[in-house]
Parts: sequence; C-alpha cells; structure tokens
Amino acid sequence: MHKNNRILIADEMHNSLSEMLVNSGFIPDYQPLIDRKEILLILKYYAGIIIRSKTILDKSFFEAAPNLKFVGRAGAGMDLIDLEAAAKQNVKLLNAPEGNRDAVGEHVIGMLLSLFNKINIADAQIRNNTWKREANRGDELKGKTVALIGYGNNGMATAKKLSGFDCSVIAYDKFKTNFSDKYANEVSMIEIFDQADILSLHAPLTDETRLMINETFIKSFKKPFYFINAARGEMADLNAILLALKTKKILGACLDVLENEKLNLLTNIQQEIFNQLKLQENVIFTPHVAGWTNESYIRINEVLVEKIIALKL
Repeated sequence: MHKNNRILIADEMHNSLSEMLVNSGFIPDYQPLIDRKEILLILKYYAGIIIRSKTILDKSFFEAAPNLKFVGRAGAGMDLIDLEAAAKQNVKLLNAPEGNRDAVGEHVIGMLLSLFNKINIADAQIRNNTWKREANRGDELKGKTVALIGYGNNGMATAKKLSGFDCSVIAYDKFKTNFSDKYANEVSMIEIFDQADILSLHAPLTDETRLMINETFIKSFKKPFYFINAARGEMADLNAILLALKTKKILGACLDVLENEKLNLLTNIQQEIFNQLKLQENVIFTPHVAGWTNESYIRINEVLVEKIIALKL
C-alpha cells in the first residue's frame, strides 16, 4: 500500500480511469466540476492530481501542494503548467501523447482529404439541391510533399498513416536529430520552405513556437501550400493565415485549433478575422477534437496509469 495514494481527478474523464487506479492500489477522488479555488483548498491531501486543460498550474498552485508528487495531464500539451515551479517542488509531470497520437493522425488526414476533395462544400451544395461535378473536382494527395514540424508521438503517427498515400513526408524537429525512418525524412526548415506542398504542425506550444506561423514565416515558402493546425491555436497568427488565403499563398487550411477557442469571448479584432475565415470555402474547422475519439479517451487513461505506477510512490 502506498504512503499517500490519494489522487484527485479534477476534470471530466472516462469512467475507466477510476477503476484502473483502484485496481492499481490508489484511491481516486473524482471531482470533475471542481474549480481552481476549491482545488487549492484541498490539494495538500493528495499525492497526485489528474487534469485536462481547464486549470492553470502556476507557481501559487504548486506552493499550495506540499505533498504533491505528480501531475497527470490527460493529453499531450503541457503549456498550462509552470515547468520551473513544478521542478522546484520536485513534482513529476506526466502526459499521455501516446494515448491519442493515432487519433490525431487520422483526424489530420481526414481534414486534408475533405479539403482536397471538397467534401464539405459538395455536401452542403447537395443538401441545397445543387449538383455540381466539375466545380468539385478534387486534388490527389499522391505525389505531394507533406512537411511536418515536430516528429514526436503525433508527428510520427501522422507520417505512418500518410505512408499509404504515395506522398513524400519530410519532418523537422528542433529537439531531435537522426530520426529519419521509413515514414519520414529528416530535413532542415530551409528544406521545408523549399519543398512543402502541405504543412502540418505537431510541435508543443512554447514561448518559441507561439505565433510562429506569421507573415514572415509564410512568405518564406517557395510555393503555395496547404496548412494544417491540429497542435495549438496560439502557434498560428490567424490574421496572417487569412491574408495568405486571400493572396493564395495558402491554398487551403484545416484548423482544429484557434488562437482563442472561446468563441463567445473573442475580441473585436479576433471576431472580424474569424468572420472572414468562415467565409472561405477552402477552410475547414473542427472544435479541437483531433485526438478526441472514443478509443483515445480510454487509451489516454491506460497510458497515464502505467506512468503513475512506474513512479512507485
């Protein structure tokens, strides 16, 4: 039995998580509706906390958790966590990119195929009793060069799933070298600028990647390209994306994430940009659901519990 085996689950999770934790000797406390203020009042009683993305884990959070041994993030992104504060308190940070990588890869390809084949446009037309064949002639993924920025779990899974489409996959990762495999070739950013027909983001949100996709970045591409963002919305300047769509430097965009995903709280400028993006037929939106499948919901829990057990608290 663990000295302190209580774990606070502070967000909505699949019910398999509590069962897995109990079977592993832990005592889960499932409070999906708890807010940050309430969390801070009781955090000292727990060895671990499992979160999604509603709670910011800053310096004051960790100072209120003297007995905390780990934070489990049910997903991949760690951008809401103060990594320095966590390290100072000797709190281990666990995430589960292995749990939703296949779902992300499938979603990226699904959006891309819909964009290339105008499936969303044709569907809307037919529902309106309009039958247009020539106007909906599509493009093939075969023969295109797909560039991935980031070759971790999600990038690798996406490259693997692209391998059946007879396209070329190239990848850049600032934190890895010598990672070429049978699914992707490692390249420099210069080579991505020169070769890409399609750009897909698979990197984490950091100070360095925030608003990385801006006007200067987009103009660096040798030829017009398609853009996919299923990583973090804050990595791309939507105004720059809009301008590039209008000049046809970006031929189409698949956006699973936005700079501000609280659509009822957009600033006036954000609202105007969003309104214009909505008018572009070559833009496909989804509500931050790449990786959000029924299967990944359970698999994320499995990955997290495996990592919690490995801590040997």
